[in-house]
Amino acid sequence: MNSFVPDAFDHKGDPADRTKTGGWTSAAQILAWWLTVGNELGFAYLDLGLGLPISAWACQSRRGGGSCWGVCADLCGLRREAVWPVGIEICERLSTMAIVVNIVTYLVGTMHQPSATATIIASTSGGTAYLLCLLGGIVADSFLGRYWTIAIGAAIHVLGTGLLAISTALPNLRPPPCNPALSDKCEVANNLQMGMYYLAIYLNAVGVGGIKSSVSGLGTDQFDQKDEKEKAQMAHFFDRFYFVISSGTLLAVTVLVYIQDQVGRKWAYGICSASMTVALFVFLLGTKRYRYKKRLGTPIFQIIQVLVAAVRKRKAVFPSNASLLYEDTSQESRLYHSDKFRCLDKAAIFTSKDSGSPNPWRLCTVTKVEEVKMLIKLLPIWATTIIFWTIHAQLASFSVQQASTMDTSLGNFQIPPASLYAFFIVSIMSTLAIYDRLIMPLLKKSRGSQGFTNLQKVGLGLFFSILGMAAAALVEKRRLSVVGAHRSTMTKSTTLPISAFFLLPQFMLVGIGEAFILSGELAFFITNAPKGMKAISTGLFLTTTSFGMYLSTLLVMIIRNVTGRKGGHDWLTPRINDGRLDYYYWLLAMLSLIDLGLYILCAIRFKPNSSDNAPKMNAAVDHTPHEEKE
Repeated sequence: MNSFVPDAFDHKGDPADRTKTGGWTSAAQILAWWLTVGNELGFAYLDLGLGLPISAWACQSRRGGGSCWGVCADLCGLRREAVWPVGIEICERLSTMAIVVNIVTYLVGTMHQPSATATIIASTSGGTAYLLCLLGGIVADSFLGRYWTIAIGAAIHVLGTGLLAISTALPNLRPPPCNPALSDKCEVANNLQMGMYYLAIYLNAVGVGGIKSSVSGLGTDQFDQKDEKEKAQMAHFFDRFYFVISSGTLLAVTVLVYIQDQVGRKWAYGICSASMTVALFVFLLGTKRYRYKKRLGTPIFQIIQVLVAAVRKRKAVFPSNASLLYEDTSQESRLYHSDKFRCLDKAAIFTSKDSGSPNPWRLCTVTKVEEVKMLIKLLPIWATTIIFWTIHAQLASFSVQQASTMDTSLGNFQIPPASLYAFFIVSIMSTLAIYDRLIMPLLKKSRGSQGFTNLQKVGLGLFFSILGMAAAALVEKRRLSVVGAHRSTMTKSTTLPISAFFLLPQFMLVGIGEAFILSGELAFFITNAPKGMKAISTGLFLTTTSFGMYLSTLLVMIIRNVTGRKGGHDWLTPRINDGRLDYYYWLLAMLSLIDLGLYILCAIRFKPNSSDNAPKMNAAVDHTPHEEKE
């Protein structure tokens, strides 16, 4: 077997040797490395039950003076005292989620913002981070490549979390201490204080845009889909990718939330900044082991060129046969001509004005046109998954506010309200593990398939989100009944005699849905996008999260404006005990049910492109001109 991987290169630009580059070793180095601190400093892979390699990396044994490669750092004479993740992807989740799950409580409790305003800030900043993933994808595919986009994004992320640590540490960058639950006269953060906070979280958003747009693409580049062994490994990549993400999120909502509440936010954000710094160093250490794919032109310009050429030739007459459309792409790289979006085919019509060297702003190949069509065909699936992320946004905002009014004790231990998010993450991890280890083998044995299709996974995710919002509405109705029963004896700081663990169904049902929708939708976007547009397609996928959060902001503003008009009962009042959050949850459940119906229609109609046996385009040889009406 040839040891060189087709279409892949090493860091020097030479053909990539599969024995020295790529595979799970490189993929794990991108996703999750762990720092072990003991008598010495060593780096070790952690086996997450994902099939990742378990091996010590470059660990020198003091006992024998030689190298040792073993299952864990202890084999090298290290005494473990602390283990902390330092992989690029796991640290991005660690930092981002440590900010997200407590942003509302910080803005309300420390910066003294109204709860609805805090929710809008949280949704808008999160939405911007994911919207920037599309820009990051364009930059990666068109200019810098995935490797450098990740590296620069990680560096900006370090700067953002570092500035956030400073903004929460300096007293001058926050208003005087005051409990909004006990007083109506708390001083709201001024423009300078909010400006520094905005600068920190939006720098973090820019970093997220660079990392998340490219990390999954660079990870999949480490596997050769033409090699049966690596193709089998690739089948598990996305489930394991999200298991790593969930691991980082779980640490954020447990360990870092605890540090924020009990030790101080400056320490938690400082840990985030330090972790990403080490993660960036580890990522750069793997430079020689990664496989790289050469950029295929400038995809964003290709998209614009096809659209411009189609508009310029809008009056051109279609040839009698599609095989007469212009094509000069090699046979093995060609795509089938499809009949959808035929208006774009006009970009590939060869006219008398196209003689000589082809102008890409007037004449495009069929393959380029089909690649643009492939992206357009993803848009209906993209649009019908936005509502899921609107539902997801409620868990880190209104659900945490619900928990803050309820009894969060577990025996003698008080759980921080934001740490209930941990049950959401546990449900994701459990679902992924059960699916990967139990459901997939059963389906393979009974049906001979590799499991649910990507579109089936997305549909399941939307279904569970509906159940999650229905459960949330029922629990909120119960919570409000407790408020009504005790209103005469309540103060602003009263903890309601109802356990916060009643909120677990909404966290866990939406978590199960996210497990399916994450792995299914990302795999769908990457596998159905053109080869040279992986990062753009990943960015497009991540903008569903962005627009979902923006939609959450828009819905909150509309609901407050409509229900509170002319003295009406505002559903989303500044104090959650005075509102009707249950109505809002029912509204989200109904919108999601309608969306699921639309999604099913779009999924049924979706047909993937294929490059196999692409028909030969005669116009590539004879350039037969066709009439263009003036």
